[in-house]
Amino acid sequence: MLQQDYLFPWLTIKDNITLGLKTLGKTKQEEMNLAFQLLETLGLSDKKDHYPAQLSGGMRQRVALVRMLSTDPKLLLLDEPFSALDYQTKLKLEDLVFTTIRKHKKTAILVTHDIGEAIAMSDRIILLTGRPGRIKQEFILPDDLTVTLPFAVRGDLQFNPLFQKIWKEMESLESESQGDANTV
Repeated sequence: MLQQDYLFPWLTIKDNITLGLKTLGKTKQEEMNLAFQLLETLGLSDKKDHYPAQLSGGMRQRVALVRMLSTDPKLLLLDEPFSALDYQTKLKLEDLVFTTIRKHKKTAILVTHDIGEAIAMSDRIILLTGRPGRIKQEFILPDDLTVTLPFAVRGDLQFNPLFQKIWKEMESLESESQGDANTV
């Protein structure tokens, strides 16, 4: 699931969400039904005959989520999936994606530059260095935060101290990389 939904504008929502299944040769009705059930779960079953241009950005991202989950992948890669959305839609979609991933027992890797989003959506955070990317530090989140909806995590008393800790590590990483650039 990418920053942009990359839905095919000439295909209906129904055709967009079943495209991956058709590509994989999964055209049995029960395989297709998973996509339609997911669309209903995400509140978009009434939009299946619409085209992407007829939907809001948040709706389009939900369709992209359905398209991704309908193929039943073992691992989900979420690359800045909320960055193109307004803040309110982003917060709602974080909760929706979080609960959907948990419900379907999927493993997901979220790539983000947003510390708050990382804390709210993750059970661990890996801070990478600049090019070439190497692991700088790993933060394991408290168990009670990892089972709480992202919106509620942002209001938890543990959120701000954790945010500040990660922020400081990012600042030190930035200082190190600037020091390296000055010595080259």
